[in-house]
Amino acid sequence: MTENEVKRDAWAMPLTSPSYPRGPYRFVDREFLVISYRTDPQALAAVVPAPLRPAGDVVRFEFIRMPDSTGFGAYTESGQVIPVTLRGAAGVYVHSMFLDDDAPIAGGREIWGFPKKLGRPRVFVDKDTLVGTLDYGRVRVATGTMGYKHRAADQAAVLRSLAQPNYLLKIMPDVDCSPRVCELVEYRLEDVRLKGAWEGPAALQLFEHALAPVARLPVLEVVGGLHLATDLTLGLGKVVHDYLRR
Repeated sequence: MTENEVKRDAWAMPLTSPSYPRGPYRFVDREFLVISYRTDPQALAAVVPAPLRPAGDVVRFEFIRMPDSTGFGAYTESGQVIPVTLRGAAGVYVHSMFLDDDAPIAGGREIWGFPKKLGRPRVFVDKDTLVGTLDYGRVRVATGTMGYKHRAADQAAVLRSLAQPNYLLKIMPDVDCSPRVCELVEYRLEDVRLKGAWEGPAALQLFEHALAPVARLPVLEVVGGLHLATDLTLGLGKVVHDYLRR
């Protein structure tokens, strides 16, 4: 293989058998259970990277089931998303993610900088309750519940929320473990088709874990539960801040 062939084909690892195909990626029947809660503002300030600023004291804990995604197949993920502002404009910062499939872990981290780690999230219906759970190894770290489709949500408001910019902190090490890439990345959800949106009573429990520290943003008050059914495309990102630029 020549140097020019390496440069032509070197877009993902491993070189001769990439862990995922090129994006963008389309998701069909993507299902969200989102539980919003108030937390400690000092704890929020400690994890949101400047120049982002927390927009209040709310965190969204998300459980997401993806039965059909181009390139990544079927998997489930869970994590915390924080409403923020960047230079006065509203958006959300993806703080933590845990999922059960290696291809989207590799692709999410390498392309955009999603903070993905291996976990065991689940989303399922238990009689009249929509349930989301997250295990790290064999240890339970989160349980969320919501009344199943109690009332219709405002679809226009949901679509506005899904159209907001999303921010990620992309970190890639150099061979000496110093940062080679340290950037704030923006991405958006595109071609969104909202198939249904429901609200209902919700509850959330977070449990302390050394390597899955979701409880560092403690639940002080649950403020709402949202259940969504969507088709959407995960748009490719752009760099909005480079921490290493001199």
